[in-house]
Amino acid sequence: MSDQQVAAAVADHELDAHEHHHESHPRHTADEYDLGNRNPTEDIFVAERPWGEFQQFVSNEQVTVKIITVQPGHRLSLQRHDHRGEMWQVLDVPIDVTVGERTWSAQPGETVWVPRNSIHRMGNSGERAGRLLEVGFGHFDEADIERLEDDYTR
Repeated sequence: MSDQQVAAAVADHELDAHEHHHESHPRHTADEYDLGNRNPTEDIFVAERPWGEFQQFVSNEQVTVKIITVQPGHRLSLQRHDHRGEMWQVLDVPIDVTVGERTWSAQPGETVWVPRNSIHRMGNSGERAGRLLEVGFGHFDEADIERLEDDYTR
């Protein structure tokens, strides 16, 4: 890469970082973030760039981020959490989702909010493995999982 190309790439990155910084405006208090008492899907925004776009889910917050893969014909336990809410974004195949009393097939690109203390589950009735991006808001601890039903008797 030439010096000019490197300089242009650095300038593009600095411009992106500068624009990104000014577009991000939290709408919630620190306590709402820490307690998992907010719906972060309200804060998602898409920023257009000459090279495409990016979708921002959180900015400068303490969160736990996972990618969960659910194999065909399998599902996670029906569960709830006292100390965190979760935001899921379906990545590649439809995923069967239950949140509270509602059950549906969440499509790729769909974002789902699971409020703190709500009963929830994800599963895959399709023929290919499916992935979700999970962002946990609030205190994260695997011991905070209360399993109400579990196919694997945990």
